[in-house]
Amino acid sequence: MARLAAPVALAELGWMAMTTVDTIMIGGLGPAAIGAIGVGSSVYYSIAIFGMGLLLGLDTLVSQAHGAGDKADTHHSLAQGVYSAIFIAVPMTVLFLFMGPVFHWLGINEEVSRLAGPFVTTLGLGTLPLLLYGAFRRYLQGIGHVRPVMFALVSANLINWLFNWLLIYGNWHLPRLGVVGSALSTCLARVYMAGALLAFIWWFERGNEQGFRSILRRPDPRRLFRLMGLGLPAATQILMEIGAFGAAAVLAGRLSAVAMAAHQIALNCAAVSFMVPLGISSAAAVAVGQAIGGRDLARARRMGYIAVGLGCSFMACSAVTFLLIPRQILSIYTSDAGVLATGVSLLAIAAVFQLFDGLQTVLTGALRGAGNTRIAMWVNFAGYWLFGLPVGYFLCFYRGYGVVGLWWGLTIALILISLTLLGAWRRHWSVV
Repeated sequence: MARLAAPVALAELGWMAMTTVDTIMIGGLGPAAIGAIGVGSSVYYSIAIFGMGLLLGLDTLVSQAHGAGDKADTHHSLAQGVYSAIFIAVPMTVLFLFMGPVFHWLGINEEVSRLAGPFVTTLGLGTLPLLLYGAFRRYLQGIGHVRPVMFALVSANLINWLFNWLLIYGNWHLPRLGVVGSALSTCLARVYMAGALLAFIWWFERGNEQGFRSILRRPDPRRLFRLMGLGLPAATQILMEIGAFGAAAVLAGRLSAVAMAAHQIALNCAAVSFMVPLGISSAAAVAVGQAIGGRDLARARRMGYIAVGLGCSFMACSAVTFLLIPRQILSIYTSDAGVLATGVSLLAIAAVFQLFDGLQTVLTGALRGAGNTRIAMWVNFAGYWLFGLPVGYFLCFYRGYGVVGLWWGLTIALILISLTLLGAWRRHWSVV
């Protein structure tokens, strides 16, 4: 499990590093720019991640087919995943082109809103390569090739960093584009990631009898519907989760620019630590799926529990780090005294929910490998939208706790979700 999870976790950290680098490099433009990419990214990824989530059914289909030794079926699923990515990307890209006025309608701080609109519109241009990358990645992980995913994401950070440096501040006589330059850099990095993974797939398949050509198939409605049947609940679960944090960002945007910046930076810190259990979650989906495909149910159950132990161990260390050196972490992003003071309080709350956040994401992956994507969808809906956000809204705007109140609401949601999913995982194996 560790050999499978480590490269995937590093890949997730590489993914998160792009947002972290963007936030750090934008920091010189002031709190409004930080807030703009924060609220803009939250709105964008609340939608884009839903599209990527629709492809998560590939985890189940590819890993179980690979475990059963059916190479042709893994190719079949990959081809339908590529078609799905194209079908999904077209309407999403159009939607992002007209997203600018939404920030004004949501009541976001005017200075932040003025920058967030062009940022999201530009970021939307990279939606197709993002979804193609998602399909290629799920295939490679499903057949056990996780290191190319890690390589692509880590190396993509160099491209993102270079073009951030060139386009945000106008170095080498290029135009100074600010937050739009950051979005363009991200788009270029996505094109590179999709191309790199496609090259790896070609390399791995070149020795097969039919090689890369066996992947070039026509759309298969039955397989597409099966993929969507698994992917839609998984995508909805992600939408519930990402959307909840996006809603929290929008609510924080109604406060001051300092509160918005503190929220974005602290959330970015928590998201960095979250990438490791997220990687373990993907590894759990693959390991459980391959074991089930090989009809070894005892191994599938054992791999799920091992993944839970790895995820919780890391998040316990993360919680201690947030409690011991919060100001040192926050100072990487900003030197603004107001942002630092609020951020320290938010990281203390983040320390409380670290263990539960790791637990729920690893269990979601393990259940996905077992073919159960619906339970996480309903649990996330209830946890975030019926409990967490209403409580956070009440504490923020009616009890006067501000952004700190929003974070306590999210913490309550994560506790409820993780404990419910743990019960669901145990019940799954009690009836198998």
